[in-house]
Amino acid sequence: MNAFWTLVKRDLLLALREGGATGTALGFYLIVIALMPLGLGPDMQLLARIAPGMLWVGLLLAALLSLGRMFDTDQDEGVLDVLAMGPLPLELVAAAKAVAHWISTCVPLAILSPLLGLMLNLDLAAYPVLIGTVLAGSPAISFLGGIGAALTLRSRRGGLLIALLVLPLYIPTLIFGIAAISAVVTPPGSLEASLLLLSAVTIASLAIGPIAAAAALRAQLG
Repeated sequence: MNAFWTLVKRDLLLALREGGATGTALGFYLIVIALMPLGLGPDMQLLARIAPGMLWVGLLLAALLSLGRMFDTDQDEGVLDVLAMGPLPLELVAAAKAVAHWISTCVPLAILSPLLGLMLNLDLAAYPVLIGTVLAGSPAISFLGGIGAALTLRSRRGGLLIALLVLPLYIPTLIFGIAAISAVVTPPGSLEASLLLLSAVTIASLAIGPIAAAAALRAQLG
């Protein structure tokens, strides 16, 4: 497992050194949410009702922007071929890449979410649930996104193809994440059931994502 965490640390250092992907994701998230009050007008009750959906949709789209870099940089520099021939199985390589993406992109987006909730007049009682759902559901974004990044590794328009491939996989995470927050904002609703289903989707993605991404990488590298 030392090799696994070494790869995670390497990718985190590269993300920190470059900074562009994380900054772009945060900036996109901020712009999308900031435009909502301008487009919908000063109706604070309307903003409060749509806040859960807008926060989750904005987070998903923002995280999607950086998925294309998950394997592309290593592929261009020949590092991916070395990793494929190394002692670490490709499944763990894909998992390490997804973990690094989650820490460098999804965690900052999760931290920014409560601040953006203020712009949408989100009920204060929903903030703990918002943070909990984003932290519980965002790993699925990275692990399922790794599948799309691996499938489009050598594509010229990988960003568009990743969106087409991955967005349908994000639908359960989106539905249960919004439902959990809406259970607090606009009851009635089952908060516990939504959180359990969201966690189940994340656990399934943790198991399936690296295996599917590794299979796609073998096909691309072979």
